[in-house]
Amino acid sequence: MKNVKNISAVLFYITKLLAILYLLTAFYSFIVLLTKWSFITRENGYFFSVCYPFTETPFLNGENNWAYKIFNFLIPIGLYGGFFLLASNVFNAFRQPKLFTKYGVNQLRWFYSGNLTIPWLVILLSSIFAGKIEEGLVWVAVIHFFLGVFAYFLAVIFKQGLQLQNEQDLFI
Repeated sequence: MKNVKNISAVLFYITKLLAILYLLTAFYSFIVLLTKWSFITRENGYFFSVCYPFTETPFLNGENNWAYKIFNFLIPIGLYGGFFLLASNVFNAFRQPKLFTKYGVNQLRWFYSGNLTIPWLVILLSSIFAGKIEEGLVWVAVIHFFLGVFAYFLAVIFKQGLQLQNEQDLFI
């Protein structure tokens, strides 16, 4: 069990850092797209680049239309920040002294709910408003679906473990 706690601690900090980086990148990109600061267009304005701060070195690239910028650029970056935040909360649940807790069950429920619904919602909105779905996005949604199903099974196991633990605590 000590190995699980150690690995969970390392993964907690890695995923928390990734969540912060993704969310900061989404926020920075949002500011750049609104203000056009550190923003470059190419090929007669068809493509754009968000540059590293205070430079003209491209950092992120995309098509220069608002549907793409919102549904294929900003939303996915922000949602991956949310994904890593939820993952860090799951790893945090595995670090706790007691494995089966209401907190752990809730974190797993948030994680599986997000993985089962949000990718398909983004695909639906992208197909409606952007008119096209980025290549490979369906495969990413399928991967998130299986990840969500796996997390669902873990949540059910954790819920059962919590019930058994609570029943055992009543006998003591």
